[in-house]
Amino acid sequence: MAKRRTFLQSVAGLPALGALGAQTATRDYFSELGLRPFINAAGTYTVLTASLMPPEVMAAMDYASRRFVHLVKLQDAVGARIASLLGAEAAMVTSGAAGAMTVGTAGILTGTDQEKIRRLPDLTGMKSEVLIQKSHRFAYDHAVRACGVRMVEVETEEELERAAGPQTAMMLFFNDALHRGKIDAEGWVRLGRKLKIPTFNDAAADTPPAARLSEYNRMGFDLVTFSGGKGIRGPQSAGILMGRKHLIEAARLNTSPYSDTIARGMKVNKEEMLGMLVALELYLKRDHAADRQAWDFQVELITQAVREFESVTWEVDVPPVANHTPHLKLRWDRTRLNISPVEVRRQLLEGDPSIEVTPSTNEKELVLTVWMLQPGEAEVVARRIAEILKTAA
Repeated sequence: MAKRRTFLQSVAGLPALGALGAQTATRDYFSELGLRPFINAAGTYTVLTASLMPPEVMAAMDYASRRFVHLVKLQDAVGARIASLLGAEAAMVTSGAAGAMTVGTAGILTGTDQEKIRRLPDLTGMKSEVLIQKSHRFAYDHAVRACGVRMVEVETEEELERAAGPQTAMMLFFNDALHRGKIDAEGWVRLGRKLKIPTFNDAAADTPPAARLSEYNRMGFDLVTFSGGKGIRGPQSAGILMGRKHLIEAARLNTSPYSDTIARGMKVNKEEMLGMLVALELYLKRDHAADRQAWDFQVELITQAVREFESVTWEVDVPPVANHTPHLKLRWDRTRLNISPVEVRRQLLEGDPSIEVTPSTNEKELVLTVWMLQPGEAEVVARRIAEILKTAA
């Protein structure tokens, strides 16, 4: 018991896992709007509002909200600081990773040519094709297609070299699909260099671990993007685009505050720029080993609560690339516990307090993560799951 108490005390002393700390709002805004907040045992899904920003990030955004500053100069300074932190030639804050994909693609297509910038997505007389592995096609490549390009699917290195031609503008790599394609990241970069085609890596959900923030840039990708509002815990509407200096310069000319551009609507305000920088600084200084220790402890709390049900089994899965945190998968014998994982999910969501688990929950298993849980919430999740299973026993 003494060891457990010591561990709990040490966890309590860690930097808050994204918590805002003491509530300072005098109004219950969500309640006024008829909304119920929930305990997040799902993860950093955009539709679930991703992560919570630390107090230091909110303080930086509040600071920026009270002062005027030249936006272009602020992007210059923040981008330079981010680039120095991550070992990149240049960087900028974008409107999320999806916004980074649009402005990055636009920059590759137009360079700094103002006439081309004004014409997008009309690619008449310009390169118009993007190479991508068939297994890497994903919903967010719409952000690339918005620039008017045509996606050309390949599967092998030989196919890629045959498909590359005078119309090829870019090679897009979806890092979450790293292990699903026949060409790995290093091979993609090597082929891009050989063919003299810029390579772009969408690594939106690839933190943690923190080392990945610099890994793909060092590997040689010409552009890399990360989401700002997931593991880094910055503004959800912000992201980071880093890479070659001339490509970042061109990307910036294709978006706000410049008016006649394809990404004018993808504004990033001064509050988001400063908040993103502070979030990154904090993230790089975190004790990531202590975070993992805390997550493992929270998983253990939940599994302890279901041990009384003999038919319940569990597995802890840590995805190798994106969302690299413990995913707890609970399964049970439906002849012993007459309730489906989908029904458990529904009851958790509709209960008090409301609890969200991952949308990958299905008829075979209940799937949840713990890295967005705030102090004391793992115990609540454990208790509610046990209560629901007990009614089905």
